[in-house]
Amino acid sequence: MSSISSYRERPERERKIHINLFLRNTGHHEAAWRHPQAQPERTLEVGFYRELAQTAERGLFDSLFISDNYSGTWRRVEPFTLLSALAMATRHIGLIATVNTTYNEPFHIARQFASLDHISGGRAGWNIVTGAGGNDAYNFGKANHPDHALRYETAEEFVEVVKQLWDSWEDDALLLDKQSGRQFDAGKVHEIHFKGKFHAVRGPLNIPRPPQGYPVLVQAGSSDSGKELAAKTAEVIFTAQPSIEEAQSFYADVKSRLARYGRTPDQLQVLPGLSPIIAGTEAEAKELEDELFALTDVSGAIQRLSDRLGVDFTGYSLDSRVPVDGARGIETINGMKGRHQLLLDLIQRERPTFRELIVHLAGARGHLTFTGTPLQLADVIERWFIERVADGFNLMPPVFPGGLDIFVDKVVPELQNRGLFRTAYEAETLRGHLGLARPEHVRGTNWTAAGAEPSF
Repeated sequence: MSSISSYRERPERERKIHINLFLRNTGHHEAAWRHPQAQPERTLEVGFYRELAQTAERGLFDSLFISDNYSGTWRRVEPFTLLSALAMATRHIGLIATVNTTYNEPFHIARQFASLDHISGGRAGWNIVTGAGGNDAYNFGKANHPDHALRYETAEEFVEVVKQLWDSWEDDALLLDKQSGRQFDAGKVHEIHFKGKFHAVRGPLNIPRPPQGYPVLVQAGSSDSGKELAAKTAEVIFTAQPSIEEAQSFYADVKSRLARYGRTPDQLQVLPGLSPIIAGTEAEAKELEDELFALTDVSGAIQRLSDRLGVDFTGYSLDSRVPVDGARGIETINGMKGRHQLLLDLIQRERPTFRELIVHLAGARGHLTFTGTPLQLADVIERWFIERVADGFNLMPPVFPGGLDIFVDKVVPELQNRGLFRTAYEAETLRGHLGLARPEHVRGTNWTAAGAEPSF
């Protein structure tokens, strides 16, 4: 019996939905900052994010997540600084940061995540990205953004170096024996002498092995290269799937790749993005959706769509259907290939009007959107979960804090009533929340004790 079929036959009562909160300024709708509920003036304040994190923890979420990039004019707080502060304001919820492998060095990232894992008591997670924007290159003295395939090849090696650095300390290396005067066992702290195609690192790391062994490894790419990297290294994958059919195909595809790396399907949790507009009645939810659309910069949305597809759409009526003829193909994209293909597929499949497409993209940038009541949303979540389309969701409220509040107060209790979601935290670490094992310490064959003569 294959691992896939075995996984599918596990009793449903053993599975619980995993929910991650995607923190993003005032919310995930393009016009969120203009909404009366929004507090854009607070998005550089720790207190703003502390309140959101504590609400998510009250809702028993597995984790929260902060995305990041190195260009643009977004008012984004640097993730490690913010998550370290949130670690002091929470006790259970996991803390996931996006860190780019293209414009960083493995030693820095290994040290920062090990520090966050120690500070939080084992709640850190790393969202591994290779960088989607070409403008990032210009802020690091680079003439061009590296090719998509090269970025993923580099990322694979980068992650391997970081894991070896986390393993450069054995779990029991730290002694702190006042009687003998020994702070650590030097024979259990190792220089890794890594020398690959892109990186050369001696080690060891200058901080002991993280409490979780490795912080949870997350991946967010949906291209073929992204899915392969996730199958090899990731334990959670964030993905954009706007329909149940596309989500089912993605889920089966990425899970089927795990066996070639000696992994089972329950070692990777698939969490599609979900951006719900929720209200007490359908009419009230639709009213909120219309209100957000009225605040949307339609001309700016048309321009961005023109730029993405390489077709000038200015002058088209909002009620005319979006043409796909002449659109830029995926082979021309050096950034988010998977997201571009999803957009092309959506236009070809649904033949939306410009108005419909703008509403969809403004709501969640290609992720699953929903407008309706808490009970209706619970039905959607239950179906996706039971039918093995998702292991949970990456929640993207359209407007903070209201969109998060109603989910925690109305949707979570309904999921609990259906036996689909935890009623209390049962673990102390993010790995524990996600049902993931703690990685055993791995020692390389070329390692030497710290302080020995380096081999390169």
